Amino acid sequence: METIPMLLKEMEQEAQTTRKMLSRIPNDKFDWQPHEKSMTVRRLSTHIAEIPGWVKMAIATDELDFSDNPYKPEVINDTQHLLEVFEQSYKDGYSSLSETNESELLQNWTLRDGNKVYSVRPKVDVIRMAFSQTVHHRAQLGVFLRLLNVPIPGSYGPSADETQFDL
Repeated sequence: METIPMLLKEMEQEAQTTRKMLSRIPNDKFDWQPHEKSMTVRRLSTHIAEIPGWVKMAIATDELDFSDNPYKPEVINDTQHLLEVFEQSYKDGYSSLSETNESELLQNWTLRDGNKVYSVRPKVDVIRMAFSQTVHHRAQLGVFLRLLNVPIPGSYGPSADETQFDL
């Protein structure tokens, strides 16, 4: 079985769940954070919205060097803009993945900060890591929303806030 179709299917499934979660963020809660060491809703949700773009980055490049590419997140102030950023990020990642080939996924990709190398792994592993990061941070956002008393959508089945099984 080929890897790319499986990754595309998983990417689409996770995007459906991510869309539902991001759409629940109230516009007046972007600066809220549950603890001083926690990210704000804005920072966390922006990060989640940008993650699908990592797929394009992994395919189109051979490395990310933080010293040459300082992170500059887009400033997001409302849920509609957040969803637009997510959709563009998802579109870019999905398109790149659908247009690449299996051998490209086996090429190494490096994460570094100047001379300090954090990891060298096949591009397919970087893509899987991006999917895992989405799930991880989406779960964090779910906790944030729960603390704000916002109903949580189901991820892999219904949530406690849903009355029917809706996949």
